[in-house]
Amino acid sequence: MLTDFDLGSFTHDGITHPVYRAGNGPGVLVIHEIPGITPPVLEFAERLVAAGYSVFMPELFGTVEKPMTNSYAAEQITRACISREFNLWSIGKSSPVTNWLRALSKKINDDLVAEGFTDGIGAIGMCLTGNFALTLMVDPWVMAPVLSQPSLPLPIGRSRKRDLHITTADLDVVKARAITEGRCVLGLRFTGDTLCPPERFERLEAELGENFEGIEIDSGPDNDFHISRRAHSVVTTDLIDEDGHPTRVALDRVLSFFEQNLYPAGR
Repeated sequence: MLTDFDLGSFTHDGITHPVYRAGNGPGVLVIHEIPGITPPVLEFAERLVAAGYSVFMPELFGTVEKPMTNSYAAEQITRACISREFNLWSIGKSSPVTNWLRALSKKINDDLVAEGFTDGIGAIGMCLTGNFALTLMVDPWVMAPVLSQPSLPLPIGRSRKRDLHITTADLDVVKARAITEGRCVLGLRFTGDTLCPPERFERLEAELGENFEGIEIDSGPDNDFHISRRAHSVVTTDLIDEDGHPTRVALDRVLSFFEQNLYPAGR
């Protein structure tokens, strides 16, 4: 599946990660979930390419194209716990890797502007990286942040359930952009997802008001679409690609969100 992607790398502040690129159009930074760039994550990236975007996908952990298993996910969560790039438990601050991602997003935007595309990119984080897209919105070139099942800090205790994994100063910048520019944040979660509790979306709505659009998919008992109560990954592993299915509706909204913000004057 990676044959359509060019492999490069990006270094900032002494940290280097591989970065995969494919497509032609405005940029979208895809920040993969635990346990890594699995086949469903690649399929999502390919959808964006087909929809007319330049997709940039850094490899932060895991083995590219290795299928998802519980043991593989547990192994990568353990690695993230001991990594200096991730803060899985900290309240009121972002993981250090967001500094690297901010530098990467600037490089992406600068390169695409030089190639003749409109200023501004989109970004989507998932699971442990879900809140990262909120921090990236601090920078003016990030126009369309998507938080898919944002799971940090790990929601143990009331304070962590409401925390947004961002500093107060950075959140103030995000709120100012929402007010002055009308920038919106899109969030996705399953209602039964304990890793991304409802308190987190309640906090996002309280902070951003109408500039936060939260999509919550019913995964409770006896839901109409028989979605598992363990469902977690909205646009990847737990996506049911059928017209009218709530996960497909959520995916379509992600695509239209990018369209509205990255193609504001139309195609």
